[in-house]
Amino acid sequence: MRIISYNVNGIRAAMNKGLLEWLKTDPADVFCVQETKAHKDNVNYKAFHDLGFHDYWYSAEKKGYSGVAIFSKIKPDRVEMGNGFMQSDAEGRVIRADYGDITLINAYFPSGTSGDERQDYKYQWLDEFFGYTEQLRKERPKLIVCGDWNIAHREIDIHDPKGNKKSSGFLPEERAWMDKFLAGGWIDSFREFHPEPHRYSWWSQRFPSVRLNNKGWRIDYINVTSELKSQLLDAEIYPDVKHSDHCPVYLKIKY
Repeated sequence: MRIISYNVNGIRAAMNKGLLEWLKTDPADVFCVQETKAHKDNVNYKAFHDLGFHDYWYSAEKKGYSGVAIFSKIKPDRVEMGNGFMQSDAEGRVIRADYGDITLINAYFPSGTSGDERQDYKYQWLDEFFGYTEQLRKERPKLIVCGDWNIAHREIDIHDPKGNKKSSGFLPEERAWMDKFLAGGWIDSFREFHPEPHRYSWWSQRFPSVRLNNKGWRIDYINVTSELKSQLLDAEIYPDVKHSDHCPVYLKIKY
């Protein structure tokens, strides 16, 4: 099973920049999208059907905001919208798909960059999500969580760790949460295959030179429970795919 996770920063905008043409090259069996910023009815979703995908959308109540979707050439046994927490579900942040004994969670973690109120909510969301995955693991131990985590975990995952010590997305509390999460029996699938530095998945759009000079952050992950470790086959980041300020991240797993 080839999985791609991609924050498209608006699915209609990404489609206008060639997203469908890229999907025609068959990069994945399961394509998980964050920040759709759209409802299904406002998108030419039939174009995804034409490429062989089943589509599942979980959009925010607020128009033009947040939202996740899964496009899958393999029909899941079960799809579940949301994680049961009111604000997270209103913002369309979590969608789950089961494939046999494997459960895939596509999540768009909140950003705290717009101020203290959203940073506080980010911490609340992280605690809720931790509890949600811990509970789910009891019945579904083979879990995959992909998405935009909005956290650069370690210094290797950010181009300027010293200059960003007080930046949301690289705060000590966020990184400590990631430590706790991974220490609880999770694997950063990309790092299983790529210990090297300077591998990023997001670049600020404020200055065009930032991406050109690879001054980025790795905040998009496909992390798996340790029960899936023996099934990991490959992982990659595709910085040359450019329909968004993020780029796709990839995992190949034995299914």
